Amino acid sequence: MTEQLQPLPTDWDRCLAIVAHPDDLEYGAAAAVATWVDRGADVSYLLATRGEAGIDGLDPARCAPLREREQRESAALVGVGSVEFLDHRDGVIEYGTRLRRDLAAAIRRHRPQLLLTLNHHDTWGGTYWNTPDHRAVGRATLDAAADAGNRWIFPELIEERGLEPWDGVRWVAVTASPQPTHAVDVTAGIDRGVQSLLAHRTYIEALTDEDPETYARTFLTRNTEAAAARFGGRPAVAFEVFPR
Repeated sequence: MTEQLQPLPTDWDRCLAIVAHPDDLEYGAAAAVATWVDRGADVSYLLATRGEAGIDGLDPARCAPLREREQRESAALVGVGSVEFLDHRDGVIEYGTRLRRDLAAAIRRHRPQLLLTLNHHDTWGGTYWNTPDHRAVGRATLDAAADAGNRWIFPELIEERGLEPWDGVRWVAVTASPQPTHAVDVTAGIDRGVQSLLAHRTYIEALTDEDPETYARTFLTRNTEAAAARFGGRPAVAFEVFPR
């Protein structure tokens, strides 16, 4: 028998979502974000890049502001008003102390109980190789959850920025993981999730010849139905959850 997914904990009120690119959150997680915002949670987005290398036919200098604008519009559709960009280079993000420091600083500023990130594993389930950016940011997020709470790691964050340690992260939830453990019922959020993905229209139109709305709804419906099979038949977004 397939192991059932557990409900993701709800006893938190602040979430910081950390991903590499515009659209990373919209391929599923945004539908869950919509349900969290509905219940009064405060959710903020932090993106390591502006996605400037994501569209082959568009020069990065023109692509970056366009994708930033689409990301802000996308976030607003699920009730997220705080969207920040770190300006690491798209496609060549390096896992290391600079990235961990940037993420730890953001965690100390936002003081979340829940961190959300994208699949940090090598593959999407054994067949398709994950990208270096996703792996680097996902793993750095898991590490930065601890870095943020240790005053002796990156002490310059205190000395130069006044960012005191925050050891209040209780869970890191990884969306699109090939090893999910928990899920969120997105019955009330799926339509806003579709609209949130559709806000990345320039990227979608470069990615596929399919009608954008058909593409977005088909993709998200397929994934939420797959999670539903392990979550009591309810449309759901699945997460791998690491408690702290």
